[in-house]
Amino acid sequence: MLSVLVTGAAGLLGGEVCARLLAAGHRVTGLVHRNPDVRANSGTAVPIRTLSGDVSRPRFGWDEAKWCAVAAEHDLIVHCAATVRFDLAEEDYRAVNVDGVRHAVALAEAGGMRFLHVSTAYVCGARDGPVSENDPLPETGFANGYEASKAAGERLVRASGLDWTIARPSIVVGEYDSGAIRQFDTTYAAFKLIAEGRVRSMPARPGATLDFVPLDYVAKGITALVDSENARGETVHLVSAQPLPVEGFAAAIGAYPHFHEPNLVPPDRFDPAALAPLERRLYTRIAGLYASYFARSPQFDDRNARTLLGEGCPPTGPAYIRRLINYCIDTGFLPSP
Repeated sequence: MLSVLVTGAAGLLGGEVCARLLAAGHRVTGLVHRNPDVRANSGTAVPIRTLSGDVSRPRFGWDEAKWCAVAAEHDLIVHCAATVRFDLAEEDYRAVNVDGVRHAVALAEAGGMRFLHVSTAYVCGARDGPVSENDPLPETGFANGYEASKAAGERLVRASGLDWTIARPSIVVGEYDSGAIRQFDTTYAAFKLIAEGRVRSMPARPGATLDFVPLDYVAKGITALVDSENARGETVHLVSAQPLPVEGFAAAIGAYPHFHEPNLVPPDRFDPAALAPLERRLYTRIAGLYASYFARSPQFDDRNARTLLGEGCPPTGPAYIRRLINYCIDTGFLPSP
């Protein structure tokens, strides 16, 4: 049994990781900030000790005595805390996704803890083709401030003297068997606008792909990495490894007669100014933030994940996409026919 501190414990992924670590027999402490509730993806409260703190502040805003006490009583940090929005200023990304990592690393160093850092597969930047878990991090070429800040956070982890592991999920969506997800945000907000026809056109490069990965596979993988001695010093892609062509994504939406199949326009022919005023506002504020994901085709290699976990992600083809959409309809997030 390990004593594990999970930052971002009230978040979607952090809560499910806490639930799984607890079920595996570990002693779990959740670091929370504005939201004090730690819940599994099912919505069930996770009965763990929680600490209130702000990762963007030195020592999480604690005094030195509390900082030293927390450092001394934990064996490992799972650093899930991050902002995943795509519309923030650079200083906001720096505060949470860079300085937050810096402060979490300092806590781990103070306590001699292992460090499991949750990054993103998209630290590869706006590139196509094979992406190895062991490729060097790019310095430039990121699609947005989120990706750039997550790469900067990874660099801090790698430069530390800690015993670290880096987990890189791709686009995290609902559970594999049911499509269930506790909260609809980020990617789902853009998906809703597209399916309901409020954003009718998206710039998309032919052959581009989306790597959707089930939440439960990612949480299970992170939990397994906590227990793996062989994961030390490794970078692990927690991805589908079966990217969905954007054309398949559009067709999956269009298979529902009451939804609007988006019009995919080559990026060099797409002009947001030509959209109707309401659609232009919705595209600019929400859907357009994800346009870069419709214009590239990274192929994430997950051989480290398969070696360390003994398995890869289950098939995420059309049947899985239908389960995701059906769950959105069943819960009222998307309209019924």
